This record gives sequence, C-alpha cells and structure tokens, in this order.
Amino acid sequence: MGLQIDLAAILANHAALAARAPGSRAAAVVKADAYGLGADRVAPALYKAGVRDFFVALAREGRAIRPLLPPDARINILSGHMAGEDLTGLTPVLNSPAQFFRDRVLRPGKPFAIQLDSGMNRLGMEAAEWSAIRAEALAARPEFIMSHLACADEPDHPANAAQLAAFRAMTEGCDVPRSLAATGGILLGPDYHFDMVRPGVGLYGGMPFAEARPVVTLSLRVIQTRAVAAGEMVGYGATWHAARDSCIATVDAGYADGILRALSSSGAQLYAGKTACPIVGRVSMDLITVDVTDLAEVPDRLALICPAQPIDRLADLAGTIGYEVLTSLGLRYARTWV
Repeated sequence: MGLQIDLAAILANHAALAARAPGSRAAAVVKADAYGLGADRVAPALYKAGVRDFFVALAREGRAIRPLLPPDARINILSGHMAGEDLTGLTPVLNSPAQFFRDRVLRPGKPFAIQLDSGMNRLGMEAAEWSAIRAEALAARPEFIMSHLACADEPDHPANAAQLAAFRAMTEGCDVPRSLAATGGILLGPDYHFDMVRPGVGLYGGMPFAEARPVVTLSLRVIQTRAVAAGEMVGYGATWHAARDSCIATVDAGYADGILRALSSSGAQLYAGKTACPIVGRVSMDLITVDVTDLAEVPDRLALICPAQPIDRLADLAGTIGYEVLTSLGLRYARTWV
C-alpha cells in the first residue's frame, strides 16, 4: 500500500486560498493529523512557506507539533482550556465563561482566544454569555475572536448571512482581530474574511475548493489474481457473481485502512493508469477484489485515489464527504511526502 502526499500541492492550495482573502492573515488548520496526512510534515512545510497561525482540535495535537515549529508559530486549540490540560506554548480558544475563568486563574497573562456561537450551536459562547463577560474578556486582550459557519459550502444558504450578522453584532466595537471563515467562508467573499481566515480541507484537495490541486494518491498492491468463471461468486455474502469469464485481482487494503465498506457495489473503481477496474464484491477488513478482465496486463499496483477518482468523487460514491475519506486513511499505509 502506498499513500503519496504532495506537499507542494498543499502549499499551492494555501497560497491560492490566501490570495482569495488578500486583506487577511491566512492560518492553516492541521487538526486530525493534518486531515490524516501527517501534521509533523505538513505544519513545518507550511511554516517555511510563511504560515504562522495553526489550528488543531485538541491540546495533545498541539503538544505534538509544538517542538517542530519555531516559537513564533501560534498553535490554537479549538477545544479550549479543558481541566487538567497542559497548554504550555499553546493558545486555547475559550468556548465558555467557565473556560475563560479557568484559563485566567491558571494561566494569567498567557495568550488566549475566544470563540463565539453565531448560530451553529456547537462550540462557543452564546450572545448572553458573551455579553456577561465581554468587558472582562476584552480587558484581558484575547489574541482574536472567532466563530464558525455551519453552511459555508452552500453559498446561497440563508444561515451564512444570518451568522455573519450575528458575529458582527457580537463583536461590534471590539478592538481585537476577528476570524469567521474557514475554506468555505473564504470562497463566500470578502464580507466573511475579517482579519484572519482558517483554510482547512481546501489545503488537502477537498471541496468546496473546486480549484484545489490534488494532494493525495493512494495505490494498493495486487496480492493475487485468479480466473473466475461466469456465474461464480466473489467475496463475502456472495453479493457479486461474474457475468462473464473474468480475471479478478485482490488488493491489500480494506475497511481497516479507512476504505469505507459503503464502497462495495457503489460503482467505485481502481485504476491502472487511465483504465478503470470496478470493485466487485464487498470491501472486507484487509482486502478488496477488483475486476481486471479488460487489462492486457495486470500491474503490481492499482490506484484508488488518483486524478481520475479524487477524494470527493470517492466520497460521493460512499455517500459521505471528502473529509471522512481523508481522515479515515489508516496507519498501515506506507506514507511518502513529495
């Protein structure tokens, strides 16, 4: 199994998204191990390209990359200040009054940021909570104030304008940098950009950034090929029978490696160059069977993620989103960064 990650493409995608918000500082979201692609490689590469603001979900993710980045890199923790967390060298994004008071008691004078709930009802202080502590929080000088859009991948969704208005109302008069837009928000236009934007999935080749350069290629090794006569079954549950005399290849990955079982009988294919080879039978834990009858010669490897079948095409076939395809990629793949 081989998972190839194009760091130059990640940097190009970051530059392209930053160019969409020329008046804003462009951060980088590297949570979930840089969406499964290796934060220990991705974050230093982005830093060398000029990025100074990084976002992760959990403090332990921040601690993992803190030694890999110079002191001027700001690593922001979206879960905020959880009890007992070591936040040395990190900036918690505080989501509630309880987190704010905990942080100020335990980390007086240390950097922090604030997240407001502008309507998503997931993380952040609601308007009444923020109003109650606003003066004290602003006096402590947060690094920035942020919120998050629920429907930014749907440009015409009315929630976008409603959240923008709510965020403006809650932050009016705050002499603090503001941030609202992740990848989808950047694409909504300058009204959503404020002082800092936070590109995430778009860095890694995912929608809604349709112009993104592909970042990931996943090729799987062919373990065995076999002749299957017309009418014979392949795989668990006998869900597929050959309609003709066929050549079937078995490759060395499955749902234990993040290849979603929903890709069984979905129309997903593996590729030998530009030639499509359908997945047949069920995706199992460690193995996938592929119809290679139409190949003149079966190669050593077949590609699952490639220009002909990028992450969002695979996601569509599995009934999910590109984020899940990326973050599900398992630890058994031999990763290479180019």
